Amino acid sequence: MESYLNENFGDVKPKNSSEEALERWRKLCWIVKNRKRRFRFTANLSKRFEAEAIRRSNQEKFRVAVLVSQAALQFIHGLNLSSEYDAPEEVKAAGFQICADELGSIVEGHDVKKLKIHGGVEDIAAKLSTSIVNGIPTSEHLVNERKRIYGINKFTETPPRGFWVFVWEALQDTTLMILAVCALVSLAVGITVEGWPKGAYDGLGIVLSILLVVFVTATSDYRQSLQFRDLDKEKKKITVQVTRDGLRQKISIFDLLPGDIVHLAIGDQVPADGLFISGFSVLINESSLTGESEPVSVNSRNPFLLSGTKVQDGSCKMLVTTVGMRTQWGKLMATLSEGGDDETPLQVKLNGVATIIGKIGLYFAVVTFAVLVQGLFSRKLQDGTQWIWSGDDAMEMLEFFAIAVTIVVVAVPEGLPLAVTLSLAFAMKKMMNDKALVRHLAACETMGSSTSICSDKTGTLTTNHMTVVKTCFCGEIKEVSTSNKSNHFRSAVPESAVKILIESIFNNTGGEVVNNKENKIEILGTPTETALLEFGLLLGGNFQAGRKASKIVKVEPFNSAKKRMGVVIEFPEGGLRVHCKGASEIILAACDKVISPNGDVLPLDEPTTNHLKNTIEQFASEALRTLCLAYMDVGTNFSVDSSLPLQGYTCIGIVGIKDPVRPGVKESVAICKSAGITVRMVTGDNINTAKAIAREIGILTDDGIAIEGPVFREKSEEELYELIPKIQVMARSSPMDKHTLVKHLRTSLGEVVAVTGDGTNDAPALHEADIGLAMGIAGTEVYPKCSSFTFLSGNILTSNIDLTGGEVVENVAKESADVIILDDNFSTIVTVAKWGRSVYINIQKFVQFQLTVNVVALIVNFTSACLTVDMISRFTGNAPLTAVQLLWVNMIMDTLGALALATEPPNDDLMKRSPVGRKGNFISNVMWRNILGQSLYQFVIIWILQTRGKAAFHLDGPDSDLILNTLIFNSFVFCQVFNEISSREMEKINVLKGILKNHVFVAVLSCTIIFQIVIVEFLGTFASTSPLTVRQWFVSVCLGFLGMPIAAALKLIPVGSN
Repeated sequence: MESYLNENFGDVKPKNSSEEALERWRKLCWIVKNRKRRFRFTANLSKRFEAEAIRRSNQEKFRVAVLVSQAALQFIHGLNLSSEYDAPEEVKAAGFQICADELGSIVEGHDVKKLKIHGGVEDIAAKLSTSIVNGIPTSEHLVNERKRIYGINKFTETPPRGFWVFVWEALQDTTLMILAVCALVSLAVGITVEGWPKGAYDGLGIVLSILLVVFVTATSDYRQSLQFRDLDKEKKKITVQVTRDGLRQKISIFDLLPGDIVHLAIGDQVPADGLFISGFSVLINESSLTGESEPVSVNSRNPFLLSGTKVQDGSCKMLVTTVGMRTQWGKLMATLSEGGDDETPLQVKLNGVATIIGKIGLYFAVVTFAVLVQGLFSRKLQDGTQWIWSGDDAMEMLEFFAIAVTIVVVAVPEGLPLAVTLSLAFAMKKMMNDKALVRHLAACETMGSSTSICSDKTGTLTTNHMTVVKTCFCGEIKEVSTSNKSNHFRSAVPESAVKILIESIFNNTGGEVVNNKENKIEILGTPTETALLEFGLLLGGNFQAGRKASKIVKVEPFNSAKKRMGVVIEFPEGGLRVHCKGASEIILAACDKVISPNGDVLPLDEPTTNHLKNTIEQFASEALRTLCLAYMDVGTNFSVDSSLPLQGYTCIGIVGIKDPVRPGVKESVAICKSAGITVRMVTGDNINTAKAIAREIGILTDDGIAIEGPVFREKSEEELYELIPKIQVMARSSPMDKHTLVKHLRTSLGEVVAVTGDGTNDAPALHEADIGLAMGIAGTEVYPKCSSFTFLSGNILTSNIDLTGGEVVENVAKESADVIILDDNFSTIVTVAKWGRSVYINIQKFVQFQLTVNVVALIVNFTSACLTVDMISRFTGNAPLTAVQLLWVNMIMDTLGALALATEPPNDDLMKRSPVGRKGNFISNVMWRNILGQSLYQFVIIWILQTRGKAAFHLDGPDSDLILNTLIFNSFVFCQVFNEISSREMEKINVLKGILKNHVFVAVLSCTIIFQIVIVEFLGTFASTSPLTVRQWFVSVCLGFLGMPIAAALKLIPVGSN
């Protein structure tokens, strides 16, 4: 079976599956009882094709718009254009001078002419009653007026479906509809022949059973949809940085309004249509909207920013002009939201299993019906009444047909693929409580198979709460603490050196020091930036004054290849200066001068170079992140269009930044090792810093290798094949180093790889990995000395630039990721792996349970119908399990079984098993052993009851057949009840451990037993049962219970590997 599944249903990958693969498996699933239910949680391919058509249309539209705007620029330059536009009265009455449609046409159409007519960005801001400096006023009345005129930043979504929609969908089951027709015919014939109410019992029994199945199924599906709705809300919780009332603040992306001033940085998604106000080196990736991969430069000449595009480079301020469904992104998202997520490989495989069993069941159903009808003909031939047909004969034929259809109902395990979704929904909901947001269903199950984790260091293995604790300025190493007074530090460093240090910190930064709503100072930016800005404030610097003392004319954001960032500033009196900072050894290598102890600039000689290199190594060996700051005066000859110089800098000094290891990481790494998962550290930090931390937490062992990125990328393919299994730490790595490592682990070594990433540069590795884990912290850390300072680390829409390894929180990483770790904690990654394993094991348990019921129900009804009682003379033409009883059994094994087994919470023992890996069989040898052993036991028990039951229980009256069939039905159900308990563990004998903690399991089991008693004792007329004696009940329960020791004995039989 496994080879058939891999061949026909194995093309679907955990992510990035081709459209052909998604279409192919759907065509193979031709035995489907209810298409709406079976394919509910699969991608809507037609909607995806529609979205792709919109993208192609956008691409052509924007291409034409750009050409038109370029042509327009040539004609309108220098012309005195007059505006004929007059805003509608409603807009004017609300206090604005431009309507939403006019704004939309300017940005979406890249209409330079209209922009010029309206007076440019500043005049449009005035017409929107906003300020490009202070943003919009936030009084409730003005905000409501703005919403009324311009709309809100939400796209149209499909309204949530109510409970009755799920009931209607459950009724779409083809087999249930056929049974409903059978029931109606049975009612008509029965009432005609036997009268009311006796003739209606059989038909009403089937109708009630169908309704019960439909309502239980609909209830389960509805609750599942509510869980997904809650998770979807969590996924959409995105905050943006805006300026309102002159204060920087974070707001929900859905609260964004035209007139808002938004701060964008590298990696951010543009949250609405808007216009560029100011910024540096802005490159926009519009592929999500147009399919065009070439980035577009945005500046004052081309100021148009489109919602849904991404900032590939640079940072800027934008004026929001159009929101929600007025944007092309809103229209595209409305279509894409209906496209749904890709189905998971496990869903597809289980659809394959359902198809195989469905084919077998269909064959058995046809043969069973044929044999039952042949048995009826044989009896009539022996009685000589073959030409005389009565209403009873018609009812018997109808019952045969109903049994055949019900065999198909039981045989086609429609609940198998849905059990995956149920288990994943349950796990995803629980993982949210454990600080992990799963964006793609497949990631949950894939994480359970992971064999390797490539983790960042900063913020994942460490706390991400950074402070400058050591410095080396003017040749002297000093410790820094917040308790030290700034004048104590400054007294030991020449004033000229302190001045240039503060100038470097406050100008060459991706962070900001701003006033928040409470009029307290906030430091915005990454943890590294906040640490440096905090240090600058401790030195007595003033951020705003430092910025006003010069003008920034060029910014080169942090580059993972160069591992540095730089700015060019212009002084009021003339002259330009370049400030540069980044990885210590790289910046130091670019310096040829240094600031001496007395503040003079001297050539960098060998002893000083060695002293600085030793300082870097000393700081790194103490697990400090090191950063070197440098500057260069370039006079007035430098062109802002040129790249920053690579050599000739003056070294200002080195800072050592402390980032403590997270509590619990060492234990989590040990858990991963015991679970067969290899943890590798991939960081942009200094190799000594990386090695020190890796040894502390148990990643780097004596037989492991720590390597630097530049050395790694020089290796040949053959050398990499030998080297990669031994690599435990990679330092000074570039994004492509990380990508190469992940690719080799996946393709050459066949590992299932999880990768953590938190920056735009991590996107290629996250995309390549089997599971991408993005860091998503947006917490607040309080300044340790003064309550008037607050540090916001890792905000989504700030200038998130980290200088030693790219460890930042950005939307590009999140867009490429499958799971977002909300607390940036490595221990949470281990929790995700545990839940992933739990999902995989739970589905295996459910499949084992359901296939056992399938096999026994099929064989029992088939053999009972086809084989003789005395094995010689004649066919019995009788099936012990009626249509109503089989529907009840179907509900036990389908909806209720999935609820009980697919929602089992994880236990610590899961992380003591070896990972399944890439090539593990889903239906394992262990499962086949349990299925076949348990099926054989149940079949033998039922066969003995059929052949010897009357004698054993002294049944000889007119109701003997009915009582015997009731006994068989009752024993069969209790076999499933106790088999459900045995299925809690596939290999362990103790199946009762923790059973009372799983309230869902206990509730399902209790309901099954109670309803079974009701069916047997009180619903006999509808279910074709007869009340049983205490002795018969005792035997039924005991026969079911005996399945547990049988299951325990089976687990002692060794079956080898998959």
